[in-house]
Amino acid sequence: MRQQSIDGVEFVRVGGFKTACLGRDGLVDLVLGTVAERVPGTPAKTMFDINGHGLALAFWDKSYHHDLLQADLIHADGEPFVMASKALTKSPIPERSATTDMFHDLSKAGVEHGLKFYMLGGTEDVNARCAQHMLAAYPGLQITGRRDGYFSAADEAAICEEINASGADVVWVGLGKPLEQAFCLRNRERLNATWLITCGGCFNYVTGDYVRAPMWMQQRGLEWAHRFATQPRKLGWRYLTTSPLALLLLLARTGEYREA
Repeated sequence: MRQQSIDGVEFVRVGGFKTACLGRDGLVDLVLGTVAERVPGTPAKTMFDINGHGLALAFWDKSYHHDLLQADLIHADGEPFVMASKALTKSPIPERSATTDMFHDLSKAGVEHGLKFYMLGGTEDVNARCAQHMLAAYPGLQITGRRDGYFSAADEAAICEEINASGADVVWVGLGKPLEQAFCLRNRERLNATWLITCGGCFNYVTGDYVRAPMWMQQRGLEWAHRFATQPRKLGWRYLTTSPLALLLLLARTGEYREA
C-alpha cells in the first residue's frame, strides 16, 4: 500500500511520524477540497490521529507502527505533539486537532457543502444516540449510513458494500487503536468514500458517555490526567505505562520532515 500525495500540505516529524502542520480549519478545508476534486476510482484517503497512547502503542506493536506509516495523513490529536513541534522544529503544528472537535467541525461545514457521512463503530446504542445528537445539533447534516463496531473479518465485504451504497464522502471509523487503522488500510481500495477518518471513542464523547476535560486542561496538554482521574480502572495502567514512553519518544524523535 502506498500513500497518496496531498498537494499543499506541509509536514513535520513528531515522535518519529510524518504529521501534518494543519490546525482544525486547515483539516476542514483539506477534506472539503479533496472531496470536491476526487477522481472516481481512486482509493479512499486515510486520515489517522496520533496521541500519546498511539505513540507508545506504535513502539510496542510493530504491525500498528507499520499501519501508521501507510496513512495518507496523520494529525496531532494531542497537545504535547503541538508543544514538541513548536519547541523542537521550525515547522510548528498550529494547534491540536482532537477527533471529537473535528467531528463537529466537519459536521458544521458538511451542512453547508453537502458532505455525506457514514459512522462505523461503538455499540449500537452509542452509535444511534450519537447520530441523533449530531442530526439535532446540525440540521441538514447528511448521515447516510451507520452501524456498530462489532463485526468479524467475514463481514467486512458486506460492510464496504453498504458504505458504498450510502454514497458517503467521509467514513468515521471508531473501532479503537489499532483495529480502526487496520480496517481502513484493508478496505480503502474497495471503498468509494474520499476519506476514512479514525476517531476512536469520539461517538462516546458526543453522547456524553465519556466526558471531555475542562478547556484549561486541554490547552495545557492535561486531558490525559482528566481521563486518568475519571476512568482510573480503565485507563490508569495505560497512562502510567504509556505517558513516560510517549514523552521520551517526542523528545528523541521530533524534527524537520524530509522525504526519504
